[in-house]
Amino acid sequence: MDNNVVRSVSRALVSKSIVALMFNFRGVGGSQGRFGGGLAEQEDVTCALDWLVSGTEVDKGRVGLAGYSFGAMVALPVAVADDRVKALALISMPPGPEQISSLKNCSIPKLLISGSNDTVVPVKQAEIMGREAAEPKQSEIIQGADHIWWGYEEVMAEKVTDFLAQKL
Repeated sequence: MDNNVVRSVSRALVSKSIVALMFNFRGVGGSQGRFGGGLAEQEDVTCALDWLVSGTEVDKGRVGLAGYSFGAMVALPVAVADDRVKALALISMPPGPEQISSLKNCSIPKLLISGSNDTVVPVKQAEIMGREAAEPKQSEIIQGADHIWWGYEEVMAEKVTDFLAQKL
């Protein structure tokens, strides 16, 4: 949660009057528990959604989910399985067969965004994930950005925020 990408997206969402919830996965920062290989962290996302929609400030019919890198890999299967999630932004999601399979089954609006200089998500892999994803989808590659997004945080955060604001 103490990350330039997560903070930038959260600030951009709040600037457009969109509620943003940031949290650490189990075992990260001051959070209890231990790393669960991605599966246990899906429970963390589901619990965060449970908490978020339990309040009166959130329109339960307009819930989006955004994840960065490992967080995107965790958010994707949750979004596929959880009807509460109406839009999904996947930032620099590392490629893999599980991700492509989930993208093919993800029928909600989704944004896949990565940088042209990302060494974790090579452009060719980002393009494959974009092609394989089910509609509706939007795929963006930001020229010059790397996996950490240094110097490109605002550009990325604006695209994520505009996407979520439009789809929700």
